Amino acid sequence: MYKLIRSVLFLIDAEKAHHIGMKGMSLLHKILPIKWFKSLFNVSPHQVPINIESLNMPNFIGLAAGLDKNAKYFRALHALGFGHIEVGTITPRPQPGNPKPRLFRIIGDKAIINRMGFNNDGVHAIKKRLQTKPKDIVVGANIGKNKDTPNENAINDYVICFTELYEVADYFVVNVSSPNTPNLRALQDKEPLTNILNALQQKNFLKKPLFLKIAPDLTTEQLDEIIEVVLQTKITGIIATNTTITREGLNISKAEIENIGAGGLSGSPLFKKSIEVIKYLRKKLPADILIIGVGGIDNADKAQQMINAGVCAIQLYTGFIYQGPKLISEIINKVKV
Repeated sequence: MYKLIRSVLFLIDAEKAHHIGMKGMSLLHKILPIKWFKSLFNVSPHQVPINIESLNMPNFIGLAAGLDKNAKYFRALHALGFGHIEVGTITPRPQPGNPKPRLFRIIGDKAIINRMGFNNDGVHAIKKRLQTKPKDIVVGANIGKNKDTPNENAINDYVICFTELYEVADYFVVNVSSPNTPNLRALQDKEPLTNILNALQQKNFLKKPLFLKIAPDLTTEQLDEIIEVVLQTKITGIIATNTTITREGLNISKAEIENIGAGGLSGSPLFKKSIEVIKYLRKKLPADILIIGVGGIDNADKAQQMINAGVCAIQLYTGFIYQGPKLISEIINKVKV
């Protein structure tokens, strides 16, 4: 069923297809009995429940931030089999993001390039939607800063999002690693990153899980600094990794890549970089600092490699776009955790 849907959607502009697909899935979830909905998308009845920092999840497979930016579809996505759903990236004020077109499929490489630019409805609208979230659906809030907020004031944007969403989100992710907001990645430097995480921890009176999402393009020296910050601020762990600004491992021509332009690359070509970062972090970090693996996971073998590398959970994005819900079932049924 999904292959048919995908073949139609792939005839349309990628961003328009995304909205049509998500709205269609949500509509089916609302009108069909849940058993029919799950049968339609081949949702596996088999589950491997896990617990992450007191969060009870039906399985170890989450949805990465970016697909449900505005917390409109988390109920239907949960019904597809995701153990947790990460919404956002969320900024204090609504913003339209970068000019279109800004989302591009690279079908031959099972990849996507995006330069969305944190387009979202703003923290207040998203908070309102999450206030109706059922307790059995684990939803994380991926938070960032507005594009026009200078880096020296970025800490205020993160604190606003954190405090506004604190009662409605189950966990938080600090996004300082998107390549699509100017100068955002500079916040991964030791001093600004420490200041942001310490400010959030001071507000974290319930000790909700707090993760840092990092780029795959960091040097070992930069990773060592991030490890120091993580240990000093005592956050829960790291989500590795975000999209890459490199274009390594692609089969399409240089001219086609240049025609697409700037943006973060996700999908199958990212897997090697992501797992290398994860292996380095796992070797350096104490066991109680958690790592969630994301980047290029599009089959059970890659998911197993991530688990073997030491992650406590994985997240899907581009692999889900190309493979559909069957990927969740395949991983659940084949991967040993």
